[in-house]
Amino acid sequence: MKTAPIRPAQVTFGEDGPWSTDFGDRYHAPYGAFEQARRIFLAGNGLPERWQDRRRFTVLETGFGLGNNFLATWQAWRDDPHRPAQLVFVSIEKHPLQATDLALALRDNPAPDLAAQLQAAWPPASPDLHTLEFEGGQVRLLLALGDVADWLPELVAEVDAFFLDGFSPALNPAMWDPRVYPALSRLAAADATAATWSVAREVRDGLASAGFEVERLEGFGGKRKT
Repeated sequence: MKTAPIRPAQVTFGEDGPWSTDFGDRYHAPYGAFEQARRIFLAGNGLPERWQDRRRFTVLETGFGLGNNFLATWQAWRDDPHRPAQLVFVSIEKHPLQATDLALALRDNPAPDLAAQLQAAWPPASPDLHTLEFEGGQVRLLLALGDVADWLPELVAEVDAFFLDGFSPALNPAMWDPRVYPALSRLAAADATAATWSVAREVRDGLASAGFEVERLEGFGGKRKT
């Protein structure tokens, strides 16, 4: 795989939350990152119900961002007495936050203990697959730093749930490149599901072309559909 130096994210912290200077977009909805993670990505993938009593459950995320989807998933895993024995969370991020910005982004996080552990384990910005282990290895974060179109063909996994959380296709078209969708299909388990905040037509068509049944759900927080 071709690799290029990793350029850290440029983040602006304002009264309305963190913004990406690179893409001119919010990192999460104004009502809160955890609420977005729970409603869009966890509930959208039928979690925690779908993972209950499994030996292993694997999530693949496109766009690690501030880490809130991972932290919300980890918290849900902790809270579930029927959680899988192992949670594997694979996330691809082209522009990871610098450690100082990550600390600012997570300073008021609803899961402060988990956020502190993530900060302590935060890897250097090198174009590698970084393995971070928590809960004695029961929770594994595989953080792939680099371009999503480069990483997806290299990954070997059987993914149960996809969190498609890049910035909008209009602002970040590379994240939604047509090559992404067949790569997702290659990695998908037989009963895999996917959830995304985007309702762009090209995203829906791309998922359908990869074999996913596409359904639009009622939105919330000012968004009509998700």
